[in-house]
Amino acid sequence: MKPARSPELRTALLVFVATVLLVLVSKALNHSFGSFSQLSVILSTSEFLVIVAFGQGLTILLGGIDLSVGILIAVSGLFVTAATNGVNGPLWWAVPAALLLTTLIGAANGLGIAFLKIPPFIMTLAVSTIVFGVALGLTSGQPQGTVAPALQTLATGKVAGLPYTVLIIAVFFVLAATLQGRTGFGRRVYLLGSNPLAARLSGIRVDFTKTVVFVLSGALTALAAYIQAIQLNQGAPNDGMAYELNAIAAVVIGGTSLQGGIGGIAGSIAGAWMLGMIDNVLNLNNVPSDVQLLIKGGLIVAAVALQRLQRRT
Repeated sequence: MKPARSPELRTALLVFVATVLLVLVSKALNHSFGSFSQLSVILSTSEFLVIVAFGQGLTILLGGIDLSVGILIAVSGLFVTAATNGVNGPLWWAVPAALLLTTLIGAANGLGIAFLKIPPFIMTLAVSTIVFGVALGLTSGQPQGTVAPALQTLATGKVAGLPYTVLIIAVFFVLAATLQGRTGFGRRVYLLGSNPLAARLSGIRVDFTKTVVFVLSGALTALAAYIQAIQLNQGAPNDGMAYELNAIAAVVIGGTSLQGGIGGIAGSIAGAWMLGMIDNVLNLNNVPSDVQLLIKGGLIVAAVALQRLQRRT
């Protein structure tokens, strides 16, 4: 099975075009919107969503879902800021320790889903609830520490005139696209999501593949958390609230099917950038956060409905 197909690439292109149109319309309505520096900031702040959307996209390609990504982002960012508290010294162990923590939690998700046969929705929801409860108990819900200066340079530094964040996304896209579309592992994920029976009959280690996907999803939340902690300059248990919705929205808007087996990293990136643009436009117009959630939920419903209409035709 080919993981990259023209309909999926067309969907990604359409989302990119829709995002450009959104920028043009917003510029026409508000002349202060749409400067190069402002758009650069929006793309940079969408970076963490691009990373976590890739992990979420892998779980959805399997026909599953990961509802724990929001709290894992919060916990790993909280761990790093509490451990470093504004100094560079502890970074050498705090950053890999946070990565190990979310990787192990992702492994717990994968093992429960693959070997205990707990549905992904239930397993990841239960794990997120447990982890959130532990984080609240340890911190009383209060922010802990500040970001180390070495990490802050990632948000402000440039090389050859390009922000580090742009280079990070470029490298991440190449690695993610290669893993998803050019490796045996990526092909196994697509086959498992589109036809589980055929995957088993072809000799694919189904339980192992599922576990690895959720391990990757957990690990990627730590990378996203470092970026978010830099942007917020703190870590708190609530910092990742509702980000699982953002990740799901980015993936589905980008053309990945919730039934599994269809999707790609280009669409997820397009969806993440579109959401980043929408968030910025809504914030500039002082739209309440509860209304923003309604809009994002509506986008997910519209994207899924559009996918179903495309399959019928």
